[in-house]
Amino acid sequence: MTPQTATALHPPDSNGLDPETIPKAFAEQVLEGLASHPKRIPSTWFYDHRGSELFEQITELNEYYLTRTETALLRGLRADLARLPAGAAVIEFGSGSSRKTPLLLDALQTPASYTAIDISGDFLRQSVRGLQLRYPQMNVQTLEADFTAPLSWPAALEAAVRQQPRIGFFPGSTIGNFTPEQAVRFLHGAAQFLGPGAQLLVGVDGTQDKARLLPAYDDARGVTAAFNRNLLIRINRELGADFNPQAFRHVARFDTARSRIEMHLLSPTPQTVRLLGQRFTFAEGETLHTENSYKYPVAMFQRMAHASGWTPHQHWLAPGAEVALHWLQC
Repeated sequence: MTPQTATALHPPDSNGLDPETIPKAFAEQVLEGLASHPKRIPSTWFYDHRGSELFEQITELNEYYLTRTETALLRGLRADLARLPAGAAVIEFGSGSSRKTPLLLDALQTPASYTAIDISGDFLRQSVRGLQLRYPQMNVQTLEADFTAPLSWPAALEAAVRQQPRIGFFPGSTIGNFTPEQAVRFLHGAAQFLGPGAQLLVGVDGTQDKARLLPAYDDARGVTAAFNRNLLIRINRELGADFNPQAFRHVARFDTARSRIEMHLLSPTPQTVRLLGQRFTFAEGETLHTENSYKYPVAMFQRMAHASGWTPHQHWLAPGAEVALHWLQC
């Protein structure tokens, strides 16, 4: 971060925001991304409360095959999942609504605890209330954190969790938001966080069919477009920017060479945006790159798992699809 960017966090024209309330990491990454060529913002910042709500709506769309396919796969694996260690501490990365979590908890043998990790604190706490009611004998807890960054256990939780078998859960092909190098770093970090002897169940999408992929990321109802534009609404609210979200068009593309869906916000006309004392100009047709969703076939993901210190134990593919669940051991 340059000295100019650092001082820009406290500008005189930040639309009346109290400088002390500006989230520093968010501001730094948005400023850095808008100054980049091409412009980009990490997809982590999609998930404020509204973004999390919109994503849950996306998972229910007809076009979004991934959630229902992975859910059906989980339902069919009850006997296999029962082979995982009994009395385990279950730790879910990027838990979101925790909708799939009961499918795992019900299949396991008397899990001792469940920890949900996510960056959106309000949505996280709201989501686990149902689990606390459903599993009154289980220690259900939350850890508000960016799971894409190095994690550490709060002292109050670590001692208990370390005494139990540990099962990590990372469904939804969220790992596709990472480049292969980032995915290896995440998996390595998860191994360090969970500790020796841990297990990790990961959902991975390997779909390559454009005819299936593009509608899943650009649905007819425009929910994904609203999810994408909500990032600009969040930047306006939290950083005092003056984006006009409706002046940007949602675009989804499949990069065959990189095996990834890309989401962009395209500016159809030239426009200038003010943010924290700086101005950023968009040329006609210029885009703001907001998300990648890599599609990792089974063999590729297994190589990544090996490179990060995990041993692939077993995997299951959904019938007629390229959605997989991978069981890894540390």
